[in-house]
Amino acid sequence: QVQLVESGGGSVQAGGSLRLSCVASEYIYSTAWFRQSPGKEREGVAFILSARRTTSYADSVKDRFIISRDNDKNTVYLQMNSLKPEDTAVYYCAAGTVYEGIWNNTSLFSFWGQGTQVTVSS
Repeated sequence: QVQLVESGGGSVQAGGSLRLSCVASEYIYSTAWFRQSPGKEREGVAFILSARRTTSYADSVKDRFIISRDNDKNTVYLQMNSLKPEDTAVYYCAAGTVYEGIWNNTSLFSFWGQGTQVTVSS
């Protein structure tokens, strides 16, 4: 059973930055960040393939967020810049054998972290 541990959430003012980390207990084919705010469905934010480091982003975060990974540490990062109040949510790390073209689907990921809260104030 793969375990994922997230960290790095917190509170920041609009325009600020945060970096989230997700440490996996073992190597995994692909990893994504999802987020969920109250009353809304969980939505995909960013995705990365471990081997080729291919990335994909939701339109709402393109050019502001950067996903990356350190395979030696089995860690995936989400650098979040120019944060907006609408980015406020619980952010979840998800992992599994998922291909780039269909990543924005929560049912495809086998393993999930506990979530970390990100709050952006205006």
